[in-house]
This record gives sequence, C-alpha cells and structure tokens, in this order.
Amino acid sequence: MNRIIAALVLAVGASLCQAAGTALPLVDNAPEHYVVTQGDTLWSISSKFLKEPWRWPELWRMNQEQIKKPGRIFPGDVIVLERDADSNPLLRLQNVKLQPQIYSDSIDQAIPPIAPNVIEPFISAPLVVDVDGLNRAARIVATPQDRYFLGKGDLAYVDNADPAKELWQIYRNGKPLFDPADSKRILGYEAFYLGTAKQVRPGSPATFEILTAKEEISRNDRLIPSFRPPLTAYIPHKPDFPIDARVISIYGVPVYGTVGTAGQGSVIALNGGTHDGLEVGHVLALERNRTVIQRDEKDRQIKLIIPSERTGLLFVFRTFDRISYALVMQSEGVVEVNDFVRTP
Repeated sequence: MNRIIAALVLAVGASLCQAAGTALPLVDNAPEHYVVTQGDTLWSISSKFLKEPWRWPELWRMNQEQIKKPGRIFPGDVIVLERDADSNPLLRLQNVKLQPQIYSDSIDQAIPPIAPNVIEPFISAPLVVDVDGLNRAARIVATPQDRYFLGKGDLAYVDNADPAKELWQIYRNGKPLFDPADSKRILGYEAFYLGTAKQVRPGSPATFEILTAKEEISRNDRLIPSFRPPLTAYIPHKPDFPIDARVISIYGVPVYGTVGTAGQGSVIALNGGTHDGLEVGHVLALERNRTVIQRDEKDRQIKLIIPSERTGLLFVFRTFDRISYALVMQSEGVVEVNDFVRTP
C-alpha cells in the first residue's frame, strides 16, 4: 500500500521551521527514527520530535510543494530523522514491509490526531443545557405498574415528545456551571447522561422503549432527540487572539462544590465558548491559580496570591455558546477548578 506522510510528519528543517514568525524547535535527543505503533496519535508522535507537538499542522503548510495532498500514516510506518546538505534536520516517512502476523488487525486503522476513545462519549451527547433547557424537554411521566426504576428493554411513558423523532437520549439535570467572575451567574447545567430510548408509539403520552441504560432511569427524567454531530477535523491550532478563561468543571465530579482534580487525559469544562471565539481545535495553556492563607507577625490572617505558572496544555474538542470542553493533553501536576486557561 502506498502511503503519504500525514500533516504531522511532512518535513522539518531549521531553515523551514519558521511558521507564524516562531521557530519550531526539535526536542533534545530526538530519535533517529520512530516506528508508529497501534495507539499512537499524531500528537504523541510529534512530541517525539517537536517541543511544541500541537504545531504539527504548520509543518504541512510549509511543505505543500513537496507533498501536494495530506494523507495518513499507519502502524508500522517508520518516521526517519535526517539531515539535508546544510545539516538542517528533516523528517520523512519510510515505507516498510509489515509483518502480517503483527499488524493484520490494525494495518487499516489510520493514526488519529488525538485519542478518539477518550472524547468519543462526549461528541454526540449534549453535555450542556441552558438554565431551563431540560425543563422544556420531553419528560417520563409514568412507568409500568410494577416498575419504579427502568433499565434496558423496559417501557416508559413520555409527555411532550415530538412524534417525528424516533431515537432519543435520556438525561437528568446535573450540576450547575457557575461563571468564576460572577459566583451567582449560572452559565448552564452539565446534563447527566442516563441512556437512550426509542419512541415505539407516538401519543400523549408516547410509549418509549429503553435501549441502553448507564444508570437507573425513573419518572421525571428528561429526553432529548438524538443527533449525529458533524464530522470534525481535529486540527490543533493556537488562537490568534488573547484568551483569558477558567476551568469551571472537571467532568465526572457529580456535585457542584465537590473537590476534584484532573490530570493528563481528563476532560474539563471552560467558561468560554463560541460567543467568546473559542473553536474546536484550539490549543490552550493551563496555568495554576493558587491562593495561600497565611498569618502575619500579629497573627492576622492574610491572603497571598501566588503568581500563576504554566502547568500544561489542553485541546478544545467541543464548544457551546458560553462553555467549551477540552482534553488535558499535557499536565505537570493536577488541574483544579478555577485554574487559568490562556493563549499559549
């Protein structure tokens, strides 16, 4: 199979590493070659060579004359670090005949930009609803006579369901997401996903069959029509304007006010969305926000604000009007609610 090197690995050179006015430095002791393996991502591979791995799309833009069309890389491909006549480093793809017994199960699976299994559950779910969003949604008003909680295969009777919609997702109001700048202002609610259902007989109420159930489902739980999200190319890029946002939620911490921390691979919510210019693919810097309470020489309590310091990077993969969700790609230590999020 003829493969074209992806946007990640088209070519890097000291003379070419000038994009957006900033050099693209190689990591110290970069390997002479790297064999792509199952489970790699474009981000993880580029981190073997680049100090700023999220900037791999710039490499493609700089080398459109060499390779006209971006392709894909696969497990077993070898990325080779070479030098040109002026000793500038270059990356190229080396086609290698693969061992079928090793790669037969994965050879046709292209390497994704970021880990899809981490963000996939968050793509098709609404995640965030406005303050009154679920209150207006279809509602389970009754269950079969002998059932209080519902699971897969059970029937539910639903009020206010659009008869034209067949597949639905079931939710319960989750924790409120507050704006750090205004502790009384609710930006929305993080909806708690319960499962899926199919409308089998429209009416008032309509009859639904529970298709999947992550948690027990009961009366007053809400239903929202399922939708297929648009295909998105997760191409990382830095915002071309200043971002000054905060971490407002760590997904999976169920109750507002519960102490929780995140790390690499965690999903977090930010108090900025499309209204603020955030978009899918934005790479943002995490900065620790710390306040220390101390006592002075007169034993009075004083608040000491520690200067913020960069602790990691995150990748925005889902946006709403006032809220965005991001994957923590790199983290030195823990990420906490109220940490700063800024343009890197």
